[in-house]
Amino acid sequence: MKAMVFSQYGGPDVLRYVDMPDPVAQAGEVVVDVYAASVNGADHKVRRGDPGHPVQFPHILGRDFSGVVSAAGRETQDFTVGDAVFGVLDRGKEGAYAQKLVTQAAIIARKPDWLEHVDAAALGLAGITALWAIEDTARLKAGETILIHGGAGGVAGLAIQLAHHLGAKVITTASAVNHAYVKSLGAERVIDYTAQDFTQVVEPCDVVFDTVGGDTGVRSYKVLKPGGRLVWIAATPEGFVPTRQDVVSSRPAVLRDRSHLQRMLTLLEAGQLKVPPIQRFPLEQAARAHRISEGRHLRGKLVLEVR
Repeated sequence: MKAMVFSQYGGPDVLRYVDMPDPVAQAGEVVVDVYAASVNGADHKVRRGDPGHPVQFPHILGRDFSGVVSAAGRETQDFTVGDAVFGVLDRGKEGAYAQKLVTQAAIIARKPDWLEHVDAAALGLAGITALWAIEDTARLKAGETILIHGGAGGVAGLAIQLAHHLGAKVITTASAVNHAYVKSLGAERVIDYTAQDFTQVVEPCDVVFDTVGGDTGVRSYKVLKPGGRLVWIAATPEGFVPTRQDVVSSRPAVLRDRSHLQRMLTLLEAGQLKVPPIQRFPLEQAARAHRISEGRHLRGKLVLEVR
């Protein structure tokens, strides 16, 4: 199979489009012919060798995907050859930037005909992360106020839609060019983070969902009500210790399971969620997609078209 591989840490140019051995399904696994794979914010951190992201070389990136089952291991009953599927590889596993991958059958879902492969790949990890953050971790309720940082991004954009669907008042941060976009997702109020300090203009919130991290996460404690919840997927600076003991800080588990994928499909079919804007690249242009991802001013998702 062809795959995008890197054999040393570095910039986007370390990615190489090369031949790699085809994966083989073991018991409970399936081989998927990949049609599309998502580019996520963590991918370039793995490629650079950032702390907390060690890999063995040569390494194939990519966590969420959509494709068609081409082989099944023994004791695999969920899918047969020819079934269209999508999902997210198990925690600690990667390999979606390739023409084939192997995954546990139990953690992926059948892709409905009405959902395109590119859209399914874009929704995989971003969708289940938003669900884990808003429903499972924050346990957001109707009538509550939530501040979502980085509203134009893939995860945050889905979180805005989900929070709006649940009946919450949604505030988000975004650059001016994205204000109309995030309002179309369900945000009632948008703060231009390039021109305003959100801590000075936001009323106390029940929940903050931080997809930005760094100093943004540190300052988010200032806008939480007593008993409020800070849910984060991007870390604060190393060594930071929260000074408030009257709020809860949690990172979503984002476990890979079929139930969250199916929950996402239910919301999509009902029109409560919509697919984010997608920029498409051929698999062999993954380095170009990484340069855009590292710029951190992306609206929606980046997807690699494999087949």
